Amino acid sequence: MNGAECLLRTLLINGVNVCFMNPGTSEMQFVSALDRVPEMRGVLCLVEGVCSGAADGYARMLGKPASTLLHLGPGLANALSNFHNARKARSPVISIVGEHSTQHLPYNAPLTADIPAFARTVSNCVRVLETPDQMGPAASAAVEAALRPPGQISTLIIPADFSWSPAGSVGERVDVRPRSIPGPEKIRHAASILRSEARVGILLGGSSLLRPGLLAAGKIGAASRTLILADRNAARYERGCGLFAPKRIPYFPEPANDLLAGLAHLILVETQPPVSFFGYPGQRSLVAPEDCEYHVLASPEENGAAALEMLAAELGADAPPAETPPSNARSVPEEGPLTPSVIGQIVAAMLPEGAIISDEMVSSSEAVWPHLGSALPHSHLPVTGGSIGQGLPVALGAAIACPDRKVVALEADGSAMYSLQALWTIARENLDVTVVIFANRRYRILDVERERTKAGSFGPRANDMIDIGRPDIDFVLLAKGLGIPATRVDTSRAFAARFRLAMEERGPSLIEAVLCS
Repeated sequence: MNGAECLLRTLLINGVNVCFMNPGTSEMQFVSALDRVPEMRGVLCLVEGVCSGAADGYARMLGKPASTLLHLGPGLANALSNFHNARKARSPVISIVGEHSTQHLPYNAPLTADIPAFARTVSNCVRVLETPDQMGPAASAAVEAALRPPGQISTLIIPADFSWSPAGSVGERVDVRPRSIPGPEKIRHAASILRSEARVGILLGGSSLLRPGLLAAGKIGAASRTLILADRNAARYERGCGLFAPKRIPYFPEPANDLLAGLAHLILVETQPPVSFFGYPGQRSLVAPEDCEYHVLASPEENGAAALEMLAAELGADAPPAETPPSNARSVPEEGPLTPSVIGQIVAAMLPEGAIISDEMVSSSEAVWPHLGSALPHSHLPVTGGSIGQGLPVALGAAIACPDRKVVALEADGSAMYSLQALWTIARENLDVTVVIFANRRYRILDVERERTKAGSFGPRANDMIDIGRPDIDFVLLAKGLGIPATRVDTSRAFAARFRLAMEERGPSLIEAVLCS
């Protein structure tokens, strides 16, 4: 058994059975080993950023790692942007990077690079294999590191000759370390704050935004009139009618300041004190009041849902929380112009129960978000690290993870162009993914940011730098060229008809929604 086969079998023993890959010469032994280890599902992606984004989406839905297989330093460099998002999402990922063979490394060949330096920018654990017989133990250690709470990227760098050389035994199955439970002193401290007369908020992040955490937080909010908040950049929300809905921290600092105004205490659950996405002239970075005190109920490594349940018990809070009402008779607008708000209303009315939304709407997000809260229960995967190009790959990974659930990618047109190659893999794997492109032919968010950063008015040359409508991008032709059935709509009635059809049928599709200006 050579090193490549040993690696695959060790991953399988540890429950890692999917590999998103874009291999090259140094990884040919791993590609060959797929035929000898058919239990490992290889998913070919046309660019490495799709591999890393797909692994992120997969991990967000299942809480376990997929692997990625990348080619040398440049291949890893292409993946770094979405690995950045995965790191912010605390997604467990095993990143396997091929290196030149050991005898070739001293000669500084064209593709030679400092791979560990690249990897350390996004990985909490980086290891370069030193001998072939380390393959099994190193692979097991990589899995253990990836699964270490709250989840992280673990990179294993493998010289090519170690993959074709005889290896030792397959690595052991590692024990998954559970999240620790916060100590009783944290629970009592939080309870004492909630019993005070001060205005208190609880900010939820990480796994506390899944159903058990939401239920406990809703009970606490109902019993104590505490302001329950959600980290807008958490990896995954459970949303929809029948579920308690915390208030999401707004994107811009002014409405965030307004929401948090008067808070004397903010209790943190698997998250950090909230900050604005960017710094602006004359604005504070922290959006809570200057005199607000922060308290940690559960760190990102701890079990936030369990902490909230313990806090609810300490407070005697057992009344069911208020639930989000259902969408108003699941109605859709009549004929009219197509706006982000209209799209949000239609998606909310037609989204099937258990769907997964991959959200990279950017400037359209604030108009769509309120409507989705009244849709049937679903999982929402928002932007985490802010590196553009996550939406389509995250949808791809989520669909691989949950093949029985409809996936809807709500995607800005400019952002889609960063990782459009994901459509090809979605078509190749025949995944049940519907992509909605919000086509405004512009980096619209930068119109807002221009004013906020006091950059002054834009003349024709500056305006050209945020205008992507010269020429218009034809997403219908692009999608069809990558194997995805696609159509273009520009009215609410036409969008409703196409989206309803996409929800009723299985398989990939794309709707280019041309927004009214």
